[in-house]
Amino acid sequence: MTLAQELTLAAKVRADFPILHQEVNGHPLVYLDNAATSQKPRAVLDVIQQYYERNNANVHRGVHALSARATDAYEAARDKIAAFVNAASRDEIVFTRNASEAINLVAYTWGMNTLQAGDEIILSVLEHHSNLVPWQFVAQRTGAVLKFVGLTDTQEFNLDELRSHLSDKTKLIATNHVSNTLGCINPVTEIVTLAQQYGAKVLIDACQSTPHMPLDVQALGCDWLVASGHKMCGPTGAGFLYGKLDLLQSMPPFMGGGEMIADVFLEHSTYAELPHKFEAGTPAISEAIALGAAVDYLNSIGMDKIADYEHELTAYLYQQLNPIPQVKLYGPQPQADGTGRAAIATFTIDGIHAQDLSTLLDQSGVAIRSGHHCTQPLHRILNVSSTARASLYFYNTREEIDIFITALKETIDFFASVFDDE
Repeated sequence: MTLAQELTLAAKVRADFPILHQEVNGHPLVYLDNAATSQKPRAVLDVIQQYYERNNANVHRGVHALSARATDAYEAARDKIAAFVNAASRDEIVFTRNASEAINLVAYTWGMNTLQAGDEIILSVLEHHSNLVPWQFVAQRTGAVLKFVGLTDTQEFNLDELRSHLSDKTKLIATNHVSNTLGCINPVTEIVTLAQQYGAKVLIDACQSTPHMPLDVQALGCDWLVASGHKMCGPTGAGFLYGKLDLLQSMPPFMGGGEMIADVFLEHSTYAELPHKFEAGTPAISEAIALGAAVDYLNSIGMDKIADYEHELTAYLYQQLNPIPQVKLYGPQPQADGTGRAAIATFTIDGIHAQDLSTLLDQSGVAIRSGHHCTQPLHRILNVSSTARASLYFYNTREEIDIFITALKETIDFFASVFDDE
């Protein structure tokens, strides 16, 4: 597909996102905060409304028509997600509120009940807090030891350092697939291969990859994979955990309550089969159904097409950012065709705090993220307290990048003029 065709596709899909067609501070909205959360197409919004208008009932617990329709739609969403990541069985997909809950589920069930004093958990310094704090809890309670993989000279996952950490004590490697700050794409296939040589498990935080590229959990060979629906055109409040079937079967329940039980007696209980063993209580029904609709929407476009188009946008974004002398970029540079990294640009500008920069860009209708992006340890290693981040998705355009670059240059010039006056 040619660039012109891809741009036509981008122009077409923008019509599906009502929120994009508004003004902010008197300017057309340019939404470049997609790594934090994506916008939702009409197809997803309509499914939520339809559920509450026609099918609102609890799932699995009723034989009346509304409950049956709700249950069918809820479980159909599970099937869609299983197919989307190529799980071997629908029972390998557990609905959670978000990726953070999915990681905690693994930490509190497998981690707390399997790891012992002296066992080693390998993480990277790239991790989101959600893939750090739960393992800190596990280490504190079990006596397991945390080890960390650092960065290469190009600010990417240091695979050689991982090799140096691996031993018979290694029980788990937990890493993100794509860094939400540096945008580097981690070598997860190689990581899994190395882990298997030592009998270690691998958990992949795929929040920044699932929305942007095709994923195949069987090809990856990982033991668990987590993702958040709100970053992949779905609603907030719905994410999922993929886990290998035999591994999930061996793990105890995470929470107790309705739905996760088989039989309850006064002094003991037995538990439901997978995946319901891990889904206590009334779930986020409409959100899960809407996540299924988001998967349908992404499939209708094609994940390969989304990845290819984002490569084009990434190349163009860096072509515009690199010549600006005041901009310091973090993470690896993309290849000439935009491959080799995610569609994320994290940067600082000397003399301008990231929050001030984001505030002034907002005055031009441009939404970017500022802060530590839930990667405080990484920011300490980078020796910076806060960065700005522009992150793209398939509904963004070159024209929006141009608007962002113009507003960025104007902001830099504004601060320069203020300092000159002083």
